[in-house]
Amino acid sequence: MKEINIGLLGCGTVGTGVAKILIENKNLISCRVGAVLNLRRVADIDLETDRGIQFDEGVLIDDAYQVVDDPEIDIILEMVGGEGIAKELILKAIDNGKPIVTANKALLANQGNEIFKAAAAKGVDLAFEASVGGCMPIIKSLRESLVANHIKSIAGILNGTCNYILSKSTDQGSSFEEALLEAQKNGYAEADPTLDVEGIDTAHKLAILTSLAYGMHINLNDIYIEGISKITPLDIELAKEFGYCIKLLAISKDMGSAIEARVHPTMIPFDNPLAVVSGPLNALTICGDAVGDMTLYGYGAGMMPTASAVVGDTVDIARNLMTGASGRVPLLSYQMDKIREIPVIPIDEISMHYYFRFAALDRPGVLSKIAGILGDNDISIQSVHQKGRQTKGSVPVVMLTHIAKEAAVKKALLDISELDIVGDRPVLIRIEDDNERC
Repeated sequence: MKEINIGLLGCGTVGTGVAKILIENKNLISCRVGAVLNLRRVADIDLETDRGIQFDEGVLIDDAYQVVDDPEIDIILEMVGGEGIAKELILKAIDNGKPIVTANKALLANQGNEIFKAAAAKGVDLAFEASVGGCMPIIKSLRESLVANHIKSIAGILNGTCNYILSKSTDQGSSFEEALLEAQKNGYAEADPTLDVEGIDTAHKLAILTSLAYGMHINLNDIYIEGISKITPLDIELAKEFGYCIKLLAISKDMGSAIEARVHPTMIPFDNPLAVVSGPLNALTICGDAVGDMTLYGYGAGMMPTASAVVGDTVDIARNLMTGASGRVPLLSYQMDKIREIPVIPIDEISMHYYFRFAALDRPGVLSKIAGILGDNDISIQSVHQKGRQTKGSVPVVMLTHIAKEAAVKKALLDISELDIVGDRPVLIRIEDDNERC
């Protein structure tokens, strides 16, 4: 049986999971592929930690460049992470004509255009299923299964840390700080959770997906990003009363000559499939013109789910090597000469429904002043609710709007915040309704 040699760069959490699968499921994989996937080299700066794996003598080394330059190795798996040496190793492997598998969404989102261009010029495969959605086959769906569809929109929960925090707040009334602490204790959040809770990790993934969906260059810088740190239990409870839950969503829409691409807390109806996705799980709804809505659901992170996606990519490349079919599937779903510069619509130019919450003084005429400013900015109110008194002299006033333009909303809220009848800064949460879906 043909043997295909694998070089693994990085043996941290995901790298260890990849090694475990390649070693423990070696016979299963061979039966399905028709070749032996042999883990020939593993490079990591830490040679002492017990990873619960028994490597053959000489497999674990501390020189990643030795692995990349080894002429006997057929496929390189980059699990180093970051944007420094990982990029150097990937480009070196490409220059050596070796296909790559990576889970490095930050690198692809920030510098992927250069990397994909190099891989295409050299004619080598670069697979990255694990970079978005962990074990869910999101990349394969966009690159292969939905090849006959115009993708109309994408909306998804792509960060388990944020979803865990919001789920705790929804189910138990926990504050952001309380839910974050529990997420850290349970291993769902890093000691420094900034990339997750501020929406940056989700934006990395959305940047990759927009490229695949619409045939555009990866464009992270123009994606609007807002995290969940300002979402309160009060807003979550009020959203429930209106029939909504709050999720951090990655959203993109094909608007014809431009696209929307944004990450922010979003109110969605309870009957939306994404509303029931709880804890650290991820989900993504893709709307295609032929298939309508389809939703993928599963673990978006973690050692073994992510490792499963990495090995799946490795098997795809192994099959390509066996049949001489490198480049069979375009790296970014579209042929490289068909990938275009497509503008991303600035958030201020987008129109949608909104939820507002004001801490208003409990006196006559307050609502009319607020409503007047909204009306002056062409913002139509769909419903108004005034809740019981929360603090002496002020009550939360909640409004849902009809479709309004973001720029007008921001101007109106700034004007309202300057009124002496309103305390604290007004709260804004965007709403995605079912009638806006595919």
